[in-house]
Amino acid sequence: MTSLNFDDQDGVLRSITDAPPTHYTLKIESLSTLTKKSLEKYESGEFEAGGYKWKLVFYPNGNKGKNVKDHISLYLVMAGANTSQIHWGVHAVFRLFLLDQNTGNYSVFQEEKERRFHAMKLDWGFDQFLSIKAFTEASNGFLVDDTCVLGAEVFVSKERSMGKGECLSMVKDAVMYKHVWKIDSFSKITTDCQDSKTFSSGEQKWKIQLYPKGKGNGMGSHLSLILALADPTSLPPGTKIYTEYTLRILDQTYQRHQHGKASFWFSASNPERGWQKFITLGFLSQTGMGFLLKDSCIVEAEVTVHGMSYAI
Repeated sequence: MTSLNFDDQDGVLRSITDAPPTHYTLKIESLSTLTKKSLEKYESGEFEAGGYKWKLVFYPNGNKGKNVKDHISLYLVMAGANTSQIHWGVHAVFRLFLLDQNTGNYSVFQEEKERRFHAMKLDWGFDQFLSIKAFTEASNGFLVDDTCVLGAEVFVSKERSMGKGECLSMVKDAVMYKHVWKIDSFSKITTDCQDSKTFSSGEQKWKIQLYPKGKGNGMGSHLSLILALADPTSLPPGTKIYTEYTLRILDQTYQRHQHGKASFWFSASNPERGWQKFITLGFLSQTGMGFLLKDSCIVEAEVTVHGMSYAI
């Protein structure tokens, strides 16, 4: 067997064993097809170890995102992590395996210290797992008949609760969405609140709420107009959506529209915002003003989602 090109990496232990990996084995056939199909990486299926789910992520030509050249990259990734798991730090010792198919032995890579996996750092592993030259050298047995075998062992040592936190993600080029709602037979509305059809903006569902006889401190004297999340209960706990919005009632005669503009952090606990005193009922129904034309009015909403904050 030729001399293996194990690059010196601080804190990395290397060994040879004839024992197969305890928790997961990944066999990849027709490996060259990954490159031909321009697949930069392959993610394995999930496996369980220490009460958590994991997967292997393999870069046959190196992790270009980390500027890796002339090496294969291999990582262990905590799978299925979500916002409910983000408060936990899972400390684990892991070993990654590569089979020498000529001898039946495995080359084992292990970091000297345990690593902490959490939702802001789901992966640990080796950018330079092995040089491509050593990996493809036939006498080394790592790649035989275009097939390689990888593996993993994961031993969870402890869990540690993390303090609560928050992540703010702003939209660089936010797009405004306009929704137009025509309400016919306005004088015949019998419900306290009339809802528009739902519409989407910033990957969220919205609706306009119109109170023809007013709401709150506008009751009996004003029409109230509100922008609301259509399904606030679907938001993960702690999620807030920073939104700029404009609501208007169109003057269908003279184009002198009545409007209000504001911004607000919408959330499950604060799912709606608008104006309880949007326009007086007398001004709305005044003859010749154009807000009510043939007993119809037209309401517009312009909604731009600029960012989202969620718990971590």
